[in-house]
Amino acid sequence: MCPRLFEIGPFTVYSYGLMMGVGFIIASIVLTQDLKRKRLDPTLGNTVTLYAIVFGIIGSKLLFLIEEWSYFVRDPIGSAFSPSGLTWYGGFFLATFAIWLLARRRKIAFAKICDSAAPALAIGYGVARIGCHLAGDGDYGLPTDLPWGTDYSKGIFPPSVAFRDFPDIVAKYGVNGVVPDNIPVHPAPIYEFLLGVILFAILWKLRRRNYPDGKLFMFYLVGAGLSRFAVEFIRLNPRIMLGLSEAQVISMALIAVGIFGVAYLDRRGTAAPDQT
Repeated sequence: MCPRLFEIGPFTVYSYGLMMGVGFIIASIVLTQDLKRKRLDPTLGNTVTLYAIVFGIIGSKLLFLIEEWSYFVRDPIGSAFSPSGLTWYGGFFLATFAIWLLARRRKIAFAKICDSAAPALAIGYGVARIGCHLAGDGDYGLPTDLPWGTDYSKGIFPPSVAFRDFPDIVAKYGVNGVVPDNIPVHPAPIYEFLLGVILFAILWKLRRRNYPDGKLFMFYLVGAGLSRFAVEFIRLNPRIMLGLSEAQVISMALIAVGIFGVAYLDRRGTAAPDQT
């Protein structure tokens, strides 16, 4: 693990922040390319990316603070302005709402933007997950004896800390009541990166089909929801209901929305003009 990459004078370059930035840049390039294909203003891609960065980070932080309310109450300023502690779905929902408002103000079909953003979201999310892997920020999975089990002992949130609130895991893998930092665990961020690349490849190929506006984004919701739902089974997250984590419950809702959206658009039967 390498949470800190290098220093330039008083500034430290962190692997998580760098990979998040790279993810946004790649997503912006992908989005801009598809907007050009649709003969929409390509500069819109930069604006949408800026909205995604600003409102995505704000939304991610807000949902994290709600989830960790006791932590926020103990240290409101420190927790609110800490660079760590971001929850993806919070950023996704707030950024989507902000971009919807942008589309309304500019009188652009929101569904067209969503379709162009679908492949960009898939690859951008996957690349950003590499940052989680390099930082060792606790987004990894449960202990494993698979050959690719990863040592996160040098991460910012090592297993001895990450597993301490999970008594079953401590009882099974702990030594004197503590899980060793060098225990091999599932590299869940790498799984999500690979799933993001696969989903991007599928959506990038499907984007040229003569689908109704919004259908590609519905495919994204289903694919992204299924990916996160599956990975959560080996992720280190509390279970809130029926043995499922909060992310799995949200993923199920997104999958349902995506399936309903595809069915609705198919029944409506209005296809978008074919693009070159």
